[in-house]
Amino acid sequence: TRSFAFSQRALPLPSSSLHQSLPTSHTQNMAIRAQFENSSEIGVFSKLTNAYCLVGLTSSANFYSIFEAELAEHIPVVYATIHGTKIIGRLCVGNKHGLVVPSTTTDQELLHLRNSLPDSVVVQRVEDRLSALGNCVAANDHVALIHHELDRETEEIIADTLRVETFRRDIAGNALVGILLRI
Repeated sequence: TRSFAFSQRALPLPSSSLHQSLPTSHTQNMAIRAQFENSSEIGVFSKLTNAYCLVGLTSSANFYSIFEAELAEHIPVVYATIHGTKIIGRLCVGNKHGLVVPSTTTDQELLHLRNSLPDSVVVQRVEDRLSALGNCVAANDHVALIHHELDRETEEIIADTLRVETFRRDIAGNALVGILLRI
Protein backbone atom coordinates (compact mmCIF):
# COMPACT_ATOMS: atom_id res chain seq x y z
CA THR A 1 0.00 0.00 0.00
CA ARG A 2 1.09 3.53 -0.61
CA SER A 3 0.74 6.24 1.93
CA PHE A 4 1.70 9.85 2.24
CA ALA A 5 2.43 11.98 5.24
CA PHE A 6 3.57 15.54 5.62
CA SER A 7 3.53 18.24 8.17
CA GLN A 8 4.00 21.96 7.98
CA ARG A 9 5.84 23.95 10.59
CA ALA A 10 6.61 27.64 10.56
CA LEU A 11 10.12 28.64 11.53
CA PRO A 12 10.45 31.90 13.41
CA LEU A 13 12.36 34.68 11.71
CA PRO A 14 14.69 36.95 13.63
CA SER A 15 13.55 40.49 14.20
CA SER A 16 15.15 42.46 11.43
CA SER A 17 14.36 44.55 8.41
CA LEU A 18 14.31 41.32 6.38
CA HIS A 19 11.39 40.04 8.42
CA GLN A 20 9.54 43.31 7.96
CA SER A 21 10.09 43.35 4.20
CA LEU A 22 8.80 39.81 3.55
CA PRO A 23 5.17 39.33 2.59
CA THR A 24 3.04 37.69 5.25
CA SER A 25 2.74 34.42 3.30
CA HIS A 26 6.53 33.97 3.43
CA THR A 27 6.75 34.47 7.17
CA GLN A 28 3.97 31.94 7.83
CA ASN A 29 5.59 28.82 6.30
CA MET A 30 9.34 29.13 5.93
CA ALA A 31 9.79 25.36 6.07
CA ILE A 32 7.55 22.62 4.83
CA ARG A 33 8.16 18.98 5.65
CA ALA A 34 7.19 16.47 3.00
CA GLN A 35 7.45 12.74 2.46
CA PHE A 36 7.10 10.78 -0.74
CA GLU A 37 5.36 7.49 0.04
CA ASN A 38 6.94 7.24 3.53
CA SER A 39 10.38 8.44 2.37
CA SER A 40 11.89 11.70 3.56
CA GLU A 41 14.39 11.59 0.67
CA ILE A 42 12.34 13.99 -1.46
CA GLY A 43 15.34 14.84 -3.67
CA VAL A 44 15.23 11.28 -5.00
CA PHE A 45 11.70 11.86 -6.30
CA SER A 46 11.97 15.47 -7.48
CA LYS A 47 14.26 17.84 -9.37
CA LEU A 48 14.08 21.55 -8.59
CA THR A 49 15.84 24.27 -10.57
CA ASN A 50 15.34 28.01 -10.99
CA ALA A 51 13.28 27.38 -14.15
CA TYR A 52 11.21 24.26 -13.41
CA CYS A 53 10.35 21.53 -10.92
CA LEU A 54 9.95 17.87 -11.84
CA VAL A 55 8.04 15.61 -9.48
CA GLY A 56 7.97 11.82 -9.73
CA LEU A 57 4.63 10.41 -10.74
CA THR A 58 2.78 9.05 -7.73
CA SER A 59 -0.71 7.90 -6.90
CA SER A 60 -0.83 10.53 -4.16
CA ALA A 61 -1.59 14.06 -5.27
CA ASN A 62 -0.51 15.45 -1.88
CA PHE A 63 3.24 15.34 -2.62
CA TYR A 64 2.74 17.08 -5.95
CA SER A 65 0.36 19.62 -4.42
CA ILE A 66 2.99 20.76 -1.91
CA PHE A 67 5.32 21.72 -4.75
CA GLU A 68 2.51 23.18 -6.79
CA ALA A 69 1.21 25.34 -3.93
CA GLU A 70 4.64 26.82 -3.27
CA LEU A 71 6.08 27.07 -6.79
CA ALA A 72 3.40 27.04 -9.51
CA GLU A 73 3.04 30.83 -9.70
CA HIS A 74 6.80 31.11 -10.37
CA ILE A 75 7.86 28.02 -12.36
CA PRO A 76 6.16 25.02 -13.97
CA VAL A 77 5.72 21.99 -11.72
CA VAL A 78 5.60 18.86 -13.87
CA TYR A 79 4.71 15.24 -13.10
CA ALA A 80 7.28 13.02 -14.79
CA THR A 81 8.83 9.57 -14.99
CA ILE A 82 12.13 8.41 -16.39
CA HIS A 83 12.27 4.81 -17.64
CA GLY A 84 8.88 4.34 -16.02
CA THR A 85 10.24 5.09 -12.55
CA LYS A 86 9.51 7.89 -10.14
CA ILE A 87 13.11 8.39 -8.93
CA ILE A 88 13.68 11.25 -11.33
CA GLY A 89 15.95 13.19 -8.96
CA ARG A 90 18.47 10.35 -9.12
CA LEU A 91 18.23 9.81 -12.87
CA CYS A 92 18.50 13.32 -14.33
CA VAL A 93 20.61 16.43 -13.94
CA GLY A 94 19.47 19.92 -14.78
CA ASN A 95 19.57 23.65 -14.22
CA LYS A 96 17.76 26.71 -15.58
CA HIS A 97 19.34 26.16 -19.01
CA GLY A 98 18.68 22.48 -19.57
CA LEU A 99 17.90 18.97 -18.47
CA VAL A 100 19.98 15.88 -19.25
CA VAL A 101 18.29 12.49 -19.01
CA PRO A 102 19.65 8.95 -19.49
CA SER A 103 19.16 6.83 -22.61
CA THR A 104 16.62 4.73 -20.71
CA THR A 105 14.18 7.66 -20.95
CA THR A 106 11.42 6.60 -23.34
CA ASP A 107 10.50 8.67 -26.38
CA GLN A 108 7.11 9.43 -24.81
CA GLU A 109 8.75 10.62 -21.56
CA LEU A 110 11.22 12.76 -23.51
CA LEU A 111 8.40 14.33 -25.53
CA HIS A 112 6.41 15.01 -22.35
CA LEU A 113 9.41 16.77 -20.76
CA ARG A 114 10.08 18.86 -23.86
CA ASN A 115 6.42 19.89 -24.13
CA SER A 116 6.06 20.67 -20.40
CA LEU A 117 9.23 22.63 -19.69
CA PRO A 118 9.83 26.26 -20.75
CA ASP A 119 11.08 26.74 -24.32
CA SER A 120 14.36 28.11 -22.96
CA VAL A 121 15.15 24.74 -21.33
CA VAL A 122 16.97 22.29 -23.61
CA VAL A 123 16.20 18.63 -22.92
CA GLN A 124 18.88 16.17 -24.05
CA ARG A 125 19.14 12.39 -23.77
CA VAL A 126 22.59 10.80 -23.32
CA GLU A 127 23.92 7.30 -23.85
CA ASP A 128 26.21 6.36 -20.97
CA ARG A 129 26.92 3.29 -18.89
CA LEU A 130 26.29 5.38 -15.77
CA SER A 131 22.60 6.14 -16.17
CA ALA A 132 21.83 7.59 -12.71
CA LEU A 133 22.98 11.06 -13.75
CA GLY A 134 21.55 12.70 -10.61
CA ASN A 135 23.91 10.52 -8.57
CA CYS A 136 26.92 11.13 -10.83
CA VAL A 137 26.64 14.89 -11.40
CA ALA A 138 26.21 17.88 -9.10
CA ALA A 139 25.37 20.99 -11.12
CA ASN A 140 24.16 24.54 -10.71
CA ASP A 141 23.77 27.28 -13.32
CA HIS A 142 27.54 27.81 -13.60
CA VAL A 143 29.53 24.61 -12.91
CA ALA A 144 29.09 20.86 -12.74
CA LEU A 145 31.12 18.31 -10.80
CA ILE A 146 30.97 14.99 -12.60
CA HIS A 147 31.84 11.36 -11.89
CA HIS A 148 35.30 10.55 -13.25
CA GLU A 149 34.00 7.53 -15.22
CA LEU A 150 31.37 9.40 -17.27
CA ASP A 151 32.10 9.25 -21.01
CA ARG A 152 33.78 12.31 -22.56
CA GLU A 153 30.82 12.64 -24.92
CA THR A 154 28.43 12.72 -21.94
CA GLU A 155 30.61 15.37 -20.31
CA GLU A 156 30.41 17.50 -23.47
CA ILE A 157 26.62 17.10 -23.68
CA ILE A 158 26.26 18.10 -20.02
CA ALA A 159 28.51 21.14 -20.56
CA ASP A 160 26.66 22.22 -23.72
CA THR A 161 23.11 21.52 -22.54
CA LEU A 162 23.48 23.04 -19.08
CA ARG A 163 25.92 25.75 -20.27
CA VAL A 164 28.37 24.96 -17.47
CA GLU A 165 32.05 24.31 -17.01
CA THR A 166 32.60 20.69 -15.94
CA PHE A 167 35.12 19.28 -13.47
CA ARG A 168 35.85 15.59 -12.91
CA ARG A 169 36.05 15.34 -9.13
CA ASP A 170 35.17 13.16 -6.19
CA ILE A 171 34.26 14.20 -2.67
CA ALA A 172 36.14 12.50 0.15
CA GLY A 173 36.95 9.60 -2.17
CA ASN A 174 33.34 9.18 -3.31
CA ALA A 175 32.79 9.60 -7.06
CA LEU A 176 28.99 9.87 -6.68
CA VAL A 177 29.10 13.64 -6.24
CA GLY A 178 25.40 14.09 -7.01
CA ILE A 179 24.44 12.13 -3.90
CA LEU A 180 26.70 14.14 -1.64
CA LEU A 181 26.35 17.67 -2.93
CA ARG A 182 23.86 20.23 -4.19
CA ILE A 183 25.56 23.35 -5.52
